[in-house]
Amino acid sequence: MSADRPALRALAERLGIASSYFDLVGRTRDTSDATREALVAALHHDGSSEAAAARALAALDADARAALVEPVVVWREFEGRVPIVLVAAPAAAHALDCEIAITLESGERFVRAVRIERGAARPVPIELPLRPPPGHHDVAVRVAGGAISRTASLRFVMAPRTATTVAERLGAAHVFGLWSNLYSVRSARDWGVGDLGDLAALLERCGRAGGAFIGVNPLHAAPNRGDAITPYSPSSRLFRNVLYLDVEALPEWSACEAAHAIARGDRLARLRAASHLDHEALLDVKLAAARALFACFAAARRERPEGPRAAAFAAYVVREGARLRDFATWEALADHCAPPGARIETRWTRWPTAYQHPDSSEVTAFRTAHADEIEFRMWLQFELAEQLAHAAAAGRAAGLPIGLYQDLAVGSACDSADTWMARALFALDVSVGAPPDDYAPEGQDWGLPPFDPHALRADGYRFFAALLRASFAEAGALRIDHAMGLLRLFWIPRGRPGRDGTYVRYRAEDLFGVLALESRRAGSLVIAEDLGTVPEEFPPLLREWGILSSSVLYFERDGAVPRAPDRISSRALATVETHDLVPLAGFAEGTDLAIRHGVGQLDDVAFARAHAERAAEREAWIARLRETGLLPGDTEIDAEAFAVAMHAFLARSPAPLVALSLDDLGGEREPVNVPGVPVELHRSWSRRMRLTLEELFDDPTAQRILGAVASRRR
Repeated sequence: MSADRPALRALAERLGIASSYFDLVGRTRDTSDATREALVAALHHDGSSEAAAARALAALDADARAALVEPVVVWREFEGRVPIVLVAAPAAAHALDCEIAITLESGERFVRAVRIERGAARPVPIELPLRPPPGHHDVAVRVAGGAISRTASLRFVMAPRTATTVAERLGAAHVFGLWSNLYSVRSARDWGVGDLGDLAALLERCGRAGGAFIGVNPLHAAPNRGDAITPYSPSSRLFRNVLYLDVEALPEWSACEAAHAIARGDRLARLRAASHLDHEALLDVKLAAARALFACFAAARRERPEGPRAAAFAAYVVREGARLRDFATWEALADHCAPPGARIETRWTRWPTAYQHPDSSEVTAFRTAHADEIEFRMWLQFELAEQLAHAAAAGRAAGLPIGLYQDLAVGSACDSADTWMARALFALDVSVGAPPDDYAPEGQDWGLPPFDPHALRADGYRFFAALLRASFAEAGALRIDHAMGLLRLFWIPRGRPGRDGTYVRYRAEDLFGVLALESRRAGSLVIAEDLGTVPEEFPPLLREWGILSSSVLYFERDGAVPRAPDRISSRALATVETHDLVPLAGFAEGTDLAIRHGVGQLDDVAFARAHAERAAEREAWIARLRETGLLPGDTEIDAEAFAVAMHAFLARSPAPLVALSLDDLGGEREPVNVPGVPVELHRSWSRRMRLTLEELFDDPTAQRILGAVASRRR
């Protein structure tokens, strides 16, 4: 670290850029001045020289002095008094009149007038006119007197004390559920990809088995073309992936011969039989059928413009507002701006300049010229929302006390609809990742632009609240992928390796407050995916806010020795593995290791060493399972016995929620994702299950696993 850049260092620290951090094994890694400069620039400040950094610091100080109020206040409900707002009223030789008005979400407005006496210390704490209920409210402040007349506004978030807790949702019960990569699900009626109809069937079957919930991968929108297929690099976290649409469940299906003809085609038959998803072909087939069905919908709407279907769609469009219009416009533009020979161009920075801003006059003209296509895209989202609600209702009818638990990805793709419609909120010249470790010596770059914490705050957390609301919709629980991002994210300057990154801090208390508020409104639990490098202050934050942690059995070890089941956290969702890890049947065989070896990620020596380590790991687990009485001590252990014992072990833990992987029930061997391997080398996010849902729940191994868990957790 350079000693002659104190202004740069001060500027970086002022912006929340860490001077150093501890990596996964506890080594201190210092942030270089080159990284500071790049991240400062990504936050729209100039740190290219000491003089420039000093000017940027002075400008930040001047802006802070000029602000009458903060842009947003998040107030936690358990603070019993009437909330206050700090008003930086100008110093004056006389008293000032201050009016503070709050407009509640309900539309009610309350006003309070106070007098700020001459000589009062600044900023002045001024009480709101009342103690508002939990919610997002708007506050306006006016200060006047003599020649002084200033106004300002802020967002006031009244946050609950905690998110919805397990005790409130379940009492003292310890329950189990299933988790699935929905796209991989196979059924007798699917269209080549698991969909929301399959999700409804899963929820019903889970209820029959005595389960409490079904967890799924992020259902976020994705392009589904080329390499843009991962659920964790979506085109929008506000809207959903059209591949999950159950085409045959649409009300227009019965009378739409054009859609029936597509269903009878050879292409769909091939997609249904395939072992892996062809995302692009699936999208083409579903969009073709959906267009035919939309034409039927539009014709019926013309005949009965006041009919219930037309009214429901119109209400949805009004409720979702400008963000739905912008998302649908982005999708239409991505098709429209595709270069010759391509189907889509999602990289909106390559579009004609006039189309790169959603509020430009050219985009307004495009919306008019392509109104039918944009309405079609909005209708798709309406139908996805309707089908998700139907699936959730099926879970409730089946008696699941939690029902659906959804997954919120850590970010949106750099060329996404989200970054196009809310560009100012993202730091587009950096990406999120993970610091170097023994698994990835260069660090990991996930290719996702992070939120700018200062822009997020200036927005009053409106966009953040909206994406939470979209993810909580119809959910009894929400998993937050890489939840440490609520406290800090590892930022990597564009074009640099992961080792050149460092952490940037966020206002955790604010973000947890907004998260808790949306959790309460939905009545949903929150599960933090807190694996990897976890800062020491993060677990206490989870406990304080009533948020569950994540426990993965593969990682529940002290060195090489697996922990006893009672050592698993009593504040966690516990699973055997995650979507980034190999299923149990492939664990012993080293299926994931063979894939990594085949694509060159492991050379022959590393592959042999990894295989030996895996064999030792399995033997250590077998020893623990025998010690716990879940495996006999004198027989050879096959894959089925190992899987049943591991899940029985998991069921003995004090974790309130235990989730069984559908892949483990079905005996799958291949992981759905191999981290660090590009999809052109190995087609992650594409493997389908071998068994249909109908076959899976009648499978003897699946029944033994379910029985071993349900007997302790029903």
